[in-house]
Amino acid sequence: MAVQLIDRREMMRIGGLTLGGLGLADLVKAAPAPSKLGTSFGRAKNIIFLYLCGGPPQHETFDPKPDAPTEIRGPFNPIQTNIPGIQFSELLPRTAAMADKIAVIRSMSTDDNIHSSSGHWVLTGYKYQGPNARTIQKSDWPFYGSIIKRYKPSETMPGLSSLVIPDYVRQNENVTPAGQLGGLMGPQWAPEHFVGDPSRSDYKIEGFEPLGITLDRMKGRRSLQEKLEDRLRNADTSKAVDTLSTYQQQAFELMTSGKARNAFNVQEEPDHVRDRYGRNRWGQCVLLARRLIESGVRLVHVNWPREPGDNASDNPLWDTHAQNADRLEDVLCPIFDVGYTALIEDLEQRGLLDETLVVAIGEFGRTPKINAKGGRDHWGPVFSATLAGAGISGGQVYGSSDAHGAYPKTDKVDPGHLTSTIFHLAGLDYLGTFTDPAGRELAFSKQPALLSLLGDQPATAERCECTGDVARVPDFDEKMMIRQTSFEGRQVLQPSSTPSRPKGWRFINTKTFSAEIQQAGTLGKLSVEQHLVLRSSQGDLPGSGSLVGQEVRSPFPGTYRLHANVVAEASPETGQQFLEKYSCYLVFFEFTEKAKQIDKRKVTGELEFVPEFVTADTDQFQAVEITKAFMVPRGNFSFGLGMGVGVEIRQKPGTGEGVLAGQFKLHVLNLDLDFVGKERDLNVVV
Repeated sequence: MAVQLIDRREMMRIGGLTLGGLGLADLVKAAPAPSKLGTSFGRAKNIIFLYLCGGPPQHETFDPKPDAPTEIRGPFNPIQTNIPGIQFSELLPRTAAMADKIAVIRSMSTDDNIHSSSGHWVLTGYKYQGPNARTIQKSDWPFYGSIIKRYKPSETMPGLSSLVIPDYVRQNENVTPAGQLGGLMGPQWAPEHFVGDPSRSDYKIEGFEPLGITLDRMKGRRSLQEKLEDRLRNADTSKAVDTLSTYQQQAFELMTSGKARNAFNVQEEPDHVRDRYGRNRWGQCVLLARRLIESGVRLVHVNWPREPGDNASDNPLWDTHAQNADRLEDVLCPIFDVGYTALIEDLEQRGLLDETLVVAIGEFGRTPKINAKGGRDHWGPVFSATLAGAGISGGQVYGSSDAHGAYPKTDKVDPGHLTSTIFHLAGLDYLGTFTDPAGRELAFSKQPALLSLLGDQPATAERCECTGDVARVPDFDEKMMIRQTSFEGRQVLQPSSTPSRPKGWRFINTKTFSAEIQQAGTLGKLSVEQHLVLRSSQGDLPGSGSLVGQEVRSPFPGTYRLHANVVAEASPETGQQFLEKYSCYLVFFEFTEKAKQIDKRKVTGELEFVPEFVTADTDQFQAVEITKAFMVPRGNFSFGLGMGVGVEIRQKPGTGEGVLAGQFKLHVLNLDLDFVGKERDLNVVV
């Protein structure tokens, strides 16, 4: 007979629900539900909290400032949402089309420009008071999800009442900021934490690997636990032990049934649903969040994940200290706009939006003025947040910022107001208290809920045409970034229109050389796909060289391998003349100005190669490659204004006029870029 195994994560959960994991009195002290708090009280049976780690800029998302100076408003235009008078950035066209379902807060404020301490305030509702917000302390105020776990556990999946995916918030190296666990309420109230990337085909949850413990053995342990509970009942007649026993039984049944494991099986979703959320880590985590709450989980907290290699860059997550517009346009807003709207749309179609609260917020905003690297820096005085779903009256804006998006103008909101609103919608009296391990009675919140945001209907029945263009912000495609730079099958690696800057292959045209995309054909006996040709001009026109290059969009610290397959054509005489006057290079370079023209660059790595001229019957190509690491042992690595790659023909110094007697062709069959991100050193503590 086959032996059924119990998983590691399930064992951890069952172990956490033993007498050593719970304070017995805590289980029976949930605050009573107030009777006169309106129809919105308790509307949120489920909560999905989208934490946009790093700090999204208010100007390029939900609070555009079209009348501000260019250095403040940025390069993007506002668009009309489907609610008259409400505008979002043009980078959020899908979100703008469903503004009637969203309430936007434009006056969030912490007055704190530090990721960790401002983030603690957002995640707990309390301003940080501890010794070091860059580390998790027992004295931290409890994570909002810990309070939900303690006082509003799931009725059907109590062992999985509060979850965090796909990882805890982490800053450079191993900085894990405060406010993410149970804090002074006790470690047993920390949310469950599941690491993984559901966008991968081999996705699995850490902790669900079999331990080799059989189901029979697990049931034996449960039997011993029941005997211990009986002995405690004889010594203590309170209902606490019975409550604990109930929780343990629910957790046991949950874990042995495999329901928890099935909830994580995002591969069961149809392809069109997975595509709608976006085939990226964050989008698939948001889809997973919907599956989890649909399965009975009370709260799913989705952190914006780190991308490979961004653990030490100057642009990790939403922390765009450089190239703010580029990061928003290429990566951040496409991922968010697609995944966020897919979630709201999906919840509504499944009848879940009326009972599911969706919150989206970062730890702060970005500076009003764009810096010298084209970035925006930390800014706590004002930022934006959105709420949708259960009990939220969509189609409205609460509060406002000043003309430059620098400070609150009306209705300043601190994170305590937000957590109170969440508690209210979850059915918790935000004026209630909890008991810490020392026996102190502590208030859930010190701020009132934002009751004006609540209601059963949108704030207005008026609608208008949304002016956003989805083609302006196409679905994020990793292949359009740094992992595919081939010429095969396409002319350039860019959408049909170029919204703000050139993004495809560009050519520094000289009098000596020109470039063209050549269709599939043959080179001698070699069959080739569409590719690039660098061709010398006929005649006696001098020139110094040329470059074909493109921007590496969204570069991160790590190791890069630039590989090219080339075929060189020339007569023996012309070939010899070329070698005397010119050199060929694979190059990495950095841009030196914001417009990112490839003629304004600083070479950061290069490999010279000597073209091997072929005969007419060749069936071989020449392979060349360069590998270079862009990293520092500690601290932040900066690519400044951006990074590019290319193939360069450079005239040798002192060779006079670079005139070639005949025609020279360098066929670049492909130019591929591979990337391995810098890994986080688990032994480093910063």
